[in-house]
Order: sequence, then structure tokens, then C-alpha cells
Amino acid sequence: MQARGYEVKIGRVNNLEVDFVAQKHNDKIYIQVSYLLASPSTVEREFKSLSLIDDNFPKYVLSMDQLDFSNDGIIHMNILDFLKNDV
Repeated sequence: MQARGYEVKIGRVNNLEVDFVAQKHNDKIYIQVSYLLASPSTVEREFKSLSLIDDNFPKYVLSMDQLDFSNDGIIHMNILDFLKNDV
């Protein structure tokens, strides 16, 4: 599947799924999506697979939350803001 010129696939790291791995030429981004980060266990689940990836490509967790849960180099964004930007 392609979106915004990226080839988009589902990824895996260890036994954990990465919702989307988007690659365009030598650029890559990793994306996890959750409706809301409503509990500590949800935050841990959504950030864990991305934290295990040891390259320097951007890693995003997208949700409807307005609070910023970014940590450890993983960017949390409101999904509507992400879709408005040209990432």
C-alpha cells in the first residue's frame, strides 16, 4: 500500500507489532496508533515496540489525546495534527 509517496507495511520487532512502517527511498518512519492513551498499560503497550527499534528514524505514537506523551525520542502527536502536517 502507498500513502504520501511512502510504501506502507506492518512491522514486527521481537514478538511485538508495529502498526505501520512507512518507507520512501532511504527515509523511514514508524507509527503506532491508539484511540486514546487512557491508562499506563496502554501507554506502555504503544511505546514498547518502538522503543525496541534501534535505528534513528522517526517513531510516532498517534492518538486523539491532546496531552503530549512523548518520551525517549518517540514522538506522540494528536492524529489530526499528524494528518494535517506533511510528515
